[in-house]
Amino acid sequence: MACDPEVLRNVPLFALLDEDELAVLAAQVEVKKFAARQRIYKIDDPPGPAFIMVSGKVRLTTIDEDHQELVLDEPEHGAFFGFASMMDETKHQTSAMAEEETVCVEVDRNDIATLIQRKPLAGLDMMTVLSRHFHASQRLIRIRAMRNANEVIEEQETRGERIADGVARFGGSWAFIITFSVILIVYSSINVFLAAKAWDPYPFILLNLFLSMLAAIQAPVIMMSQNRQDKKDRVRSELDFDVNRRAESEIQGLAGKLHLLDDKIGDLEDLVRGRLEENRASAHNPQ
Repeated sequence: MACDPEVLRNVPLFALLDEDELAVLAAQVEVKKFAARQRIYKIDDPPGPAFIMVSGKVRLTTIDEDHQELVLDEPEHGAFFGFASMMDETKHQTSAMAEEETVCVEVDRNDIATLIQRKPLAGLDMMTVLSRHFHASQRLIRIRAMRNANEVIEEQETRGERIADGVARFGGSWAFIITFSVILIVYSSINVFLAAKAWDPYPFILLNLFLSMLAAIQAPVIMMSQNRQDKKDRVRSELDFDVNRRAESEIQGLAGKLHLLDDKIGDLEDLVRGRLEENRASAHNPQ
């Protein structure tokens, strides 16, 4: 089926092409229709054409090292898939399946070659668009890659927050308790031993002043550390939420496959049951 140039105009890859270039390309490509649950291509299939979404829904998946199926993308209207395998003529690294009735534009290397031969500047326009997509993919990977929560927190913390954490960590340790107890005992013992010559005789008013000043400073520092801990917990919870959301998506995909498998088994049982009934009927009514 021939392709309308207006369909290609909404494709990001061809967004910079002019009217003549779009007309040349539209004369080369074809429109393909896929039924629901029809596989467009699968992993390790030989290189073939690329596809551009016009309508419907397609799911791109791959298999990780644990043999788990991962959903990589669900291309929207105007998005393309299978382009890398087409251009470098390598086997497909992903599988594509139409989730519902889908219409795509099929583009192969010859179509692109014909366009570039007739309109050489169109190649530069497409390279520009591909470069933008490449950078966008890099940013997406950096954003979506799961990172260690502690690394994220350390990158965001300031010097003041690190000092507050250190003070709170030392203030809540046995080293602080033992050291401070020794200092209090030594201080009190010296002043008691010196009696009238002591610089801070009993009831140690100067020591009480120092302790009050220490408490006045230590309290807000500990509160800063507590606020810092709340921030850490929030970052961890956000990362956990991302993990749970992805896990939920994988579980839903697995549940969908199980339901589909159950439906297929039910259809197979109905088919076998029908064949058995036909055989029994033939046995009872021999000709």
